[in-house]
Amino acid sequence: MTRIALLCIVGFPVFAHSQRPRARDAGIVIGVFQPGPLDAITDVAGVRVGHATVVQGDSVHTGVTAILPHGGNLFRDRVPAALFVFNGFGKLLGATQLQEHGELETPILLTCTLCVWKAADAMVAYLLAQPDMADVYSINPVVGETNDGGLSDIRSRPITEADVRSALENAKDGPVAEGSVGAGAGTRALGWKGGIGTSSRRLPAKYGSYTVGVLVQSNYGGILTINGAPVGRELGRYDFQDQKGSCMMVVATDAPLTSRDLERVAKRAILGLARTGSDGSPGSGDYVIAFSTATSVRRHAGAGTYTSEQLRHDDLGPIFEATAEATEEALINSLFRATEVTYRGHKTEAIPIDRTLAIMARWLH
Repeated sequence: MTRIALLCIVGFPVFAHSQRPRARDAGIVIGVFQPGPLDAITDVAGVRVGHATVVQGDSVHTGVTAILPHGGNLFRDRVPAALFVFNGFGKLLGATQLQEHGELETPILLTCTLCVWKAADAMVAYLLAQPDMADVYSINPVVGETNDGGLSDIRSRPITEADVRSALENAKDGPVAEGSVGAGAGTRALGWKGGIGTSSRRLPAKYGSYTVGVLVQSNYGGILTINGAPVGRELGRYDFQDQKGSCMMVVATDAPLTSRDLERVAKRAILGLARTGSDGSPGSGDYVIAFSTATSVRRHAGAGTYTSEQLRHDDLGPIFEATAEATEEALINSLFRATEVTYRGHKTEAIPIDRTLAIMARWLH
């Protein structure tokens, strides 16, 4: 593995400008639980992620990100799921049926605001063409978004059926690309270039050895805080300086949870969002979708009744903490891994990692 640390400032490594580390690579340890091997949502067994990034000159920076709870036919083998809406200024397609039934029957797609309906139509066409779907006459595509109109010609609605198909077909387990990729290609967050970020936590054996993974699409405002350090204030970049937007958060776990308890888990992701300095502005659509991949809580098509096990309510505390920690780290990863983007001659900078680490060293030591 290539060594990228050049020197240290009071315990934090300093990086060359061409290198964009993740938060943990830079010495930032968030919370008390350890991440999974990949520190990604794909640490939850079976979860797959795919990106299609769409860049056209300096006028279009957008894309699609697909999250698949498992590799089978999700319509026939559904997973319990829940939604928590922190601020509802958004276009989350499929939300009402997700809430009503408490399950996912399609992958989750993330894209740009004005591309939601094109992405949904493309995913429905793709899924209806799959084997064992000839008798399907209703399907609930779940598609979330943030508005990347500040860095992309959003009115052109550039997402195509081929882009959606690519994100779905190329979804895989293993490491997840972060930063200015997929649905994060044109997003901005907390005064800097935002994007896709992910992280995970694996609970100790005494708490069940469960894994919680989070993936985010960051495009929101506020005053950036990292591990308690007032980074945004010190860098002079913060909300009320024409930075608005939204945030989509997806939480996966292998803990056997009902949709009711998954809603409680989803609420805890907002604690991670808040810890990064989000101000929950009126123009921000902040949504959390949480699902369980545990086979014991799957909803199999054609089954007359469902019989499942579920975790006790009293045992959810560590999962709540893991969710908040993984969300916070995923959001910081989305900033650290993002790269500068130029839109029609105007640059949106990536957060300066060396300066950020120097501020943290000054405040935390």
